[in-house]
Amino acid sequence: MTTALVIGLSVLLTITSVLLVVLILLHRGKGGGLSDLFGGGVSSSIGGSSVAEKNLDRLTIGIGLVWTACIVAVGLLVRTGS
Repeated sequence: MTTALVIGLSVLLTITSVLLVVLILLHRGKGGGLSDLFGGGVSSSIGGSSVAEKNLDRLTIGIGLVWTACIVAVGLLVRTGS
């Protein structure tokens, strides 16, 4: 039972990891960092509405919390000897 739980949480962890990478890359660059190097400065003037940016922030935080919970759960299950 716990092995199936660890496998399920590991799959969820992989999915949330990929989603976090995609969501973070979707964020608009706010400074003169790497986003400007790859053309982020040009596309920032086109940018979407602030409502879309807030929703993207909320979604990223939510997925980050699920990712953190999966890390902790898998760590506890492996540590207890599943």
